Amino acid sequence: MKKIVLLLFSTFFATALIGQEAGNINYQNQVRFSDNNINIGFQSYTEHFVSVKGMANVPADSHVAIFSVHQVGKTTEEVNTLIDERINNALKEFDKEAFEVFVDMISFVPVYEFEKEKKVFSKKTYSEIPAGFELKKNIHIKYTDSNLLNSVITSLSKHEIYDLVRVDYFANDIEAIKKEMRQKAQSIIKEKIDNYETIVSIEVDSLDKQMTEGYKVMLPVEMYKSYQAYNSTSLNLKKSANVNQVDKTTTLYYQPIIDKEFDFVINPTIFKPVIQIMYEVKVRINLTQPTQSTHTVQKEYILLTPDGTMKPLKLD
Repeated sequence: MKKIVLLLFSTFFATALIGQEAGNINYQNQVRFSDNNINIGFQSYTEHFVSVKGMANVPADSHVAIFSVHQVGKTTEEVNTLIDERINNALKEFDKEAFEVFVDMISFVPVYEFEKEKKVFSKKTYSEIPAGFELKKNIHIKYTDSNLLNSVITSLSKHEIYDLVRVDYFANDIEAIKKEMRQKAQSIIKEKIDNYETIVSIEVDSLDKQMTEGYKVMLPVEMYKSYQAYNSTSLNLKKSANVNQVDKTTTLYYQPIIDKEFDFVINPTIFKPVIQIMYEVKVRINLTQPTQSTHTVQKEYILLTPDGTMKPLKLD
């Protein structure tokens, strides 16, 4: 009886501990993780499939952050001068050896506003009139150390540049990683085929086989999710009651692909956003292939004579 009590207590404690480590995402009802796993297929036949899936977590060698700058002014000269001053003053604080910068022109359009026309004995009339110009540019900033983004944001915010559009991740050795994944998958799939031959007692060397393979790359910008962590009480209120609800904070977090369904994973530990490469190779073995007969066929030749009789003809 003591053993049963200890087992139940241990199970409850382990469950509670796991709940604590899961994080506040559990407050979001019906959390669903999308199926981003790679899955390539063959046509449907009577066959046996041997598949190997692998994933590699590749840290980025360089990043490109894009900031949007917006400026309005009464004249074209004014709007150009103001936006160039903001951008140039911000870039002066950058270390030229740590960053590469490119300013991308986005749009330059006139801005209109409405003016009310004063007329007697007529309806109110509003007409559009030029009010100035709007200029938009994007600042592309390339850097290698991910910790430098904080200093970039600090420098730009001093000059009212706040809009971080996106951050792109790049890796230099993608092709080398793909080659390593292919080699690992080949050794594993050979082992699986040998295991299949041992279990079903069949030789697959003489059977018809086909192979297909494919890669899928997921970038960090595609892998961010959102949730709201809060717990509201249920009140039995009248329909006429006024309820003032507080705006709930939305949290964004990086959700990588979970490595639970892969035969091998390169760099399995993830502590910062990475480029994730998935690879699958699949072999189809045709089990309905007819076997060749081992019996030799004896051919017999018969000679038909002019009188209609048939005589066996022996040929050396």
